[in-house]
Amino acid sequence: MTVDEIRGRLRHRLIPALPVPFTSERIIHHDSHVHMAEYMSAMPTAGVAVWAHTGRGLYLTEQEREEVFTHWREGLPDKVLIAGAGCPAHVGHASSLARVEPVLDDDDYILRARSMAEHARELGADAILCYPPVRFREMPQRQQEEAIVAYHREIALSGLPIILFYLYEEAGGISYSPHVLRELFKLPDVIGIKMATLDSVVTFQNVAAQIKTEYPDRLLITGEDRFLGYSLMMGADAALVGMGAALTALQADMMKSHYSEESQNFIYRSQWVDRFAMATFSQPVEGYISRMLYALSWLGIVSAEATYDPWGPELSEHDLLGVGDFLTALPTELKR
Repeated sequence: MTVDEIRGRLRHRLIPALPVPFTSERIIHHDSHVHMAEYMSAMPTAGVAVWAHTGRGLYLTEQEREEVFTHWREGLPDKVLIAGAGCPAHVGHASSLARVEPVLDDDDYILRARSMAEHARELGADAILCYPPVRFREMPQRQQEEAIVAYHREIALSGLPIILFYLYEEAGGISYSPHVLRELFKLPDVIGIKMATLDSVVTFQNVAAQIKTEYPDRLLITGEDRFLGYSLMMGADAALVGMGAALTALQADMMKSHYSEESQNFIYRSQWVDRFAMATFSQPVEGYISRMLYALSWLGIVSAEATYDPWGPELSEHDLLGVGDFLTALPTELKR
């Protein structure tokens, strides 16, 4: 597909970022994967995103990434499939999220991100979601800006259209100045940019205004689970969110109501979507992946054995209580 074709298919549509259903033995639960694909194939989405943060793409082995990708490509043959590409921020250092690996220099870090994008292309991806290069956060400003642009330029050489990803520092990403954004949008085959600022509405507003003014042909894609409805009102053209993996129809219907100017339906659904976000994206926020898998289990889409996130915090029953309470209170007609 061309960049314009992908833009057209994503515009005004929902793209769920999918988690991987792991067991406590860190094995992908095959049956749950199958049921997730059956569920998602019936949902009104433009496509899905794999290997994104929700799917722990940077921490899967290459074999696991291939297994996940192949599963979704076969399960959703006619939908847009977006794959995350990047490299862990501190390769070579032990952490709760990364395996211990040989230390890479900055050039190797960039090349590794391109290699992940090329792997996605070989498997049949339609586009790449570029992980923010958090590794460069401590660089002096000018050096940092040059490194950010070089990183994206290298990923673009994979030959696939790319979606930029602005993840604000307080949310675990790296800030892109207006100058950097202008340089990134000069790259060929840029579909648009995903904005995920978590608790910085002002940042979303400012960047959204720049994109709408300077690059109106590019997609402004919201990744703002905690203020999804508001981000649509601020001009988002599409949504790529981890929350979309469950109660997918509710969120897709909310978006359709917004773009169709059906304000009463939009407000009604947006209130429930906001409550779902509050239940799943609560402290510790990194536990949202386990909460999403728990929601999928509660809804009967994945097995209770397949709700383990090997890289997230261990959640107690109390941590999951809000998700169960919300799903119990949700009107039956919205539980799709």
